[in-house]
Amino acid sequence: MSYQKLSRKSGPRRALLRGLVTSFLKTGSMETTAAKAAAAKPLAEKMITLAKRGDIHARRQALAFLLDEDVVTKLFEKIGPKMEGREGGYTRIIQKGPRRGDGAHMVIMELVSE
Repeated sequence: MSYQKLSRKSGPRRALLRGLVTSFLKTGSMETTAAKAAAAKPLAEKMITLAKRGDIHARRQALAFLLDEDVVTKLFEKIGPKMEGREGGYTRIIQKGPRRGDGAHMVIMELVSE
């Protein structure tokens, strides 16, 4: 299977990933579990690729996925132009260790700044 189920049906999983990617692009980094970060990374990279394209169709595609219009504006005006020279690999995942309480493996996902 080419995607992670995250113990959810398709509707709640899509809602979770939309929320994760929206909050990630809003702040530039987030702390989450390794499985959620691995599932959200390709979607975040796709949004940044759309922002690099910069046309109206790409903006509408981003608006259809992301939950906040201000995040789309930030994505297309700040993040996209900043990543113009990169061919991919806009995000990095840094291992953090087990979460106190349930032992889930935690990571920090952040935008690469260059």
